[in-house]
Amino acid sequence: MVRSGFAKVPVAQRHAIVAAATEEFAAHGFHNASLNRILEATGMSKGSMYHYFDGKSDLFAYVVRVELEQLMRGVEPLDLTTTTTPDGFWSALATYYLDLMSALRAAPQLAAMIRAWIAASGTSEMQHVQKELETVIGPWMQQVLATGQGIGAVRDDLPPGMLIAVAGAMGQAIDTWLMTQAPEAEDLPRLTSASIGMIRRALEARP
Repeated sequence: MVRSGFAKVPVAQRHAIVAAATEEFAAHGFHNASLNRILEATGMSKGSMYHYFDGKSDLFAYVVRVELEQLMRGVEPLDLTTTTTPDGFWSALATYYLDLMSALRAAPQLAAMIRAWIAASGTSEMQHVQKELETVIGPWMQQVLATGQGIGAVRDDLPPGMLIAVAGAMGQAIDTWLMTQAPEAEDLPRLTSASIGMIRRALEARP
């Protein structure tokens, strides 16, 4: 994980590290990325880098998290405060998912890093990345689930943890397909709508 001392690094230097690491990971993937090239681009010593990160996987996880959070801030927030019907709830989710995937399509470096994470998934090193992403997405999923249950859009006959696990697994499978297949922009509305429809059929409240 990123160490506390990194927060004391000047903002401009932190941004330079993130930019250099993003470019390296996006261009070469995770396994072929070179810390030496990142160090050369930032002017840091290897000792300094390891003072802030335990290793390459920690740096990768941090950079993916920073870039993902930035992308999510640039997308119109999911507003469920005015949603009062199940159809409205799932429609809002479909719109938000389309916005996210469209934004990701317009962020080729982040998309390349996510593909690199997918390609290296299953290795122990990538567990760091999974944990970082869970800290970003987990609380958001819990809030959306609670809102959906409150208006009768999401079933409440199963434990919340199980519902989140199912939604997360389906979402990861869908994201992986969309990221690796890279469909054309004009196909995204149909594919994202159908994807949310599959999740809805698994999670929606039963009469």
